[in-house]
Amino acid sequence: MVTGGAGFVGSHLCRRLAEDGHVVISLDNYFAGSRDNHVPKVSYREGHTKDVARHVPEDVDLLFHLGEYSRVEVSFSEPHMVWDLNIAGTAGVLEFWRKKKCKLVYIGSSTKFSEDGDGKNQSPYAWAKAMNAELVKNYAAWYDLPFAIAYLYNVYGPGERADKYGTVIEIFKQHYLAGKPLPVVSPGTQKRMFTHVDDVVDGLTLVGTKGSGDGFHLGSEEEYSIVDIANLFDHPIQWLPERKGNRSASSIDTVKSRALGWKPKRRVEDYIGEIVKSSRK
Repeated sequence: MVTGGAGFVGSHLCRRLAEDGHVVISLDNYFAGSRDNHVPKVSYREGHTKDVARHVPEDVDLLFHLGEYSRVEVSFSEPHMVWDLNIAGTAGVLEFWRKKKCKLVYIGSSTKFSEDGDGKNQSPYAWAKAMNAELVKNYAAWYDLPFAIAYLYNVYGPGERADKYGTVIEIFKQHYLAGKPLPVVSPGTQKRMFTHVDDVVDGLTLVGTKGSGDGFHLGSEEEYSIVDIANLFDHPIQWLPERKGNRSASSIDTVKSRALGWKPKRRVEDYIGEIVKSSRK
């Protein structure tokens, strides 16, 4: 089962699981997901994660929980959405996990590792995600449940969004293709690690089958500033004011992920290079 299975990462994960021969259920409220992301042989259920038990009466062997609110800066203006989706929704998922006694793979946020660990307090989104990771570990200890927690780093690839909930690579891509300046949030020196969605799915399937416990970081260790990424498009830039919660750097430790046999195979420079090359053709 995949919560958020109609979203960007979730849909890629559903496709891989179905192709590998698993029976796959997706639960999505379509706040961020899209029916355009549906893939064959997946059973799609529409509903809130707090009502997961009603929507998914079946027994589940493995539960990937991706169905949470996942934008940093926008969360300042929508804390009610964070509480609804990431607090009430995840509480429902954890209760489902407790009763089904399946393995849970929780998708944590790498924001909590930034700013020497203070990143977890810098936005409603980051705080809720960090607290949920702790709650997952407590549930596992309280009720003797199997789990793993994976952390994603600026995932990019086919199927991203470019609206206010979008990711920077896709936003830049759409502005580039439309001939508009690329919107870079000041100061532009904030650094990120960008990871292709196929690499993330490779990692999640390994964590699902072999991972146990906390600390599975799924991110490329190559670091780029936001203005570095913009410059790869070789296109004019529009500078935007600084935003609250926009961390200056990331931190990653891939030891546990690599011990499972995972490593990133794709580079963001190549991905952007293909966009530019195709556009010029």
